[in-house]
Amino acid sequence: MATRTTTRSDPDVEVVLPDADELERLKLTPEVAWYLLSRGFPLPDCPPLMQTPSPGEAPGAVFDPARVDKVITAFSKLRHTQGQWAGRPLRPDPWQVAYVLAPVFGWVRWDEDADRYVRVVRQLYVDVPRKNGKSTLSGGIAIYLTCADGEPGAQVIAAATSERQAGFVFAPVKQLAERAPALKGRVKALKKKILHPRTGSYFECVASVADAQHGANLHGGIVDELHIHKDPELVETIETGTGSRTQPLIVFITTADSGKRETIYNRKRTRVEQLARRVFTDPTVYGVVWAADKDDDPHDETTWRKANPGYGISPTRAYIRSKSDEAKQSPADLAKFLRLHLGIRTKQETKFITITAWDRNAGMVDEAALEGRSAYGGLDLASTSDLCALCWLFPDDGTNTLDAVWRFWTPEDNLKALDKRTAGNASVWVREGWLTVTPGNVADYDFIKEQIRRDRDAFKVRSLGYDPWNASQLTNDLVSERAPMVKVRQGFMTMSPVLKEIQRLTLQGTPVVPALRHGGNPVARWCVDNLAVAMDPAGNVKPDKASSAEKIDGVSALATAMSEVIARPPRRKSRYADEDEIMVV
Repeated sequence: MATRTTTRSDPDVEVVLPDADELERLKLTPEVAWYLLSRGFPLPDCPPLMQTPSPGEAPGAVFDPARVDKVITAFSKLRHTQGQWAGRPLRPDPWQVAYVLAPVFGWVRWDEDADRYVRVVRQLYVDVPRKNGKSTLSGGIAIYLTCADGEPGAQVIAAATSERQAGFVFAPVKQLAERAPALKGRVKALKKKILHPRTGSYFECVASVADAQHGANLHGGIVDELHIHKDPELVETIETGTGSRTQPLIVFITTADSGKRETIYNRKRTRVEQLARRVFTDPTVYGVVWAADKDDDPHDETTWRKANPGYGISPTRAYIRSKSDEAKQSPADLAKFLRLHLGIRTKQETKFITITAWDRNAGMVDEAALEGRSAYGGLDLASTSDLCALCWLFPDDGTNTLDAVWRFWTPEDNLKALDKRTAGNASVWVREGWLTVTPGNVADYDFIKEQIRRDRDAFKVRSLGYDPWNASQLTNDLVSERAPMVKVRQGFMTMSPVLKEIQRLTLQGTPVVPALRHGGNPVARWCVDNLAVAMDPAGNVKPDKASSAEKIDGVSALATAMSEVIARPPRRKSRYADEDEIMVV
């Protein structure tokens, strides 16, 4: 069926689009697919493994094909500098247009302050195996932002980890600028800087925070091979240097790391994965990740094609085949092949509770209807300067299901940092009542104590579990008030059956019949998605805060509450007890 899309500056071009199922499989919006076909690009059959939602979902977003045309034209004026294509025009591959250039540069929205349309996307993340043209793509974007984006006095920088690496990053961009006939007389390629005199713009590499801060009023930033940046300070300095620009763009183009937790790469990768799973939303961030699945045969050509969008051209079949043959010789070479050429983070843990299974159990939780019901609680106070959590579980004897209600608190001084880690969603959670802000820079236990008192009046609180290792004045006060406080150890012996029961319930539940109804609490959902577990040699598990992507306090509170449900089941026989156990409260 002939279809047109609603765009700005839309020429009268009609094309036949694939049906909705095929577009979903290819991970293309109708607007981007229309653009590709109307401009003579074939639709690429190499969708990324992960992709954040389309920038077109941003309020007021429209697709402007003329903006993408401008980028493609600018690229075509550059020349390949190496290999069999040296000297030829740099025409982007269809996959680069489909999954990077068109979504990033095509989606715009009206900016009242600037009185013009500006790009929706402010941060681009591209994670792709080696030899897929990352340097050429990032170099082309750098030159475009410097010379052709219509930004007077554009300052565009690339971040390097050392002076030596700065040379590796700068050299390909300099070659692109020097060897493009269309740029002769328009740019000056110096030893460490590329100048565009007409607009007073420049591009340069920096290898220190001081250099990045010097006169920083950035229009663009390129961070190549993010995984080798051990210190996040330089990257964060670049991110914060764009405040006065109307449509800045920070670009991260990288290969996968091995799965280390405490790195700037892991932080950025995790954020993109959570956006892709819609744990929270941020239309200004757009990311794509190409990789094979861990269960894929690493030596099968189908896997190579899946992980490498440029497969057959760059990298070539012969190149990947040779690397695969090397990988068959030793475990070390296999790990390197998986990471560098299949995009697999070799040390990454498998999700213990998937967000898909969790979402199936959202259901409706009516807190007012729970008044008078038996409740078992779990309290997590481990991060008094960050996030504190309380979870109540309400067993339903008739259906053998559970309802869950959370309370979350964070100090007022921590909200800005929490916003940064949740793409601004923490402030939304506060406004919507999911998260309570307490005065100062540490949790105000009086707020928590008062809430527990109100809950004790509303519910039949049978027990409230807490970690004795983090016992505090709050728990001592509650004990003195004769609250049914119970010490719950957080080791493998206690936590393993609890976590496995939570996992079992989430897997069992359906949207129609949730087994662990949680009402879609977004703070708890974020904690669940962050969860990593530690495992002992016997296969027992427990929450692992050190290895988790971010805060898991909501899960810890849930697990502590679940331990009380299992230990103190209802009077009737249920799945929470052994067959021959007598139920008593």
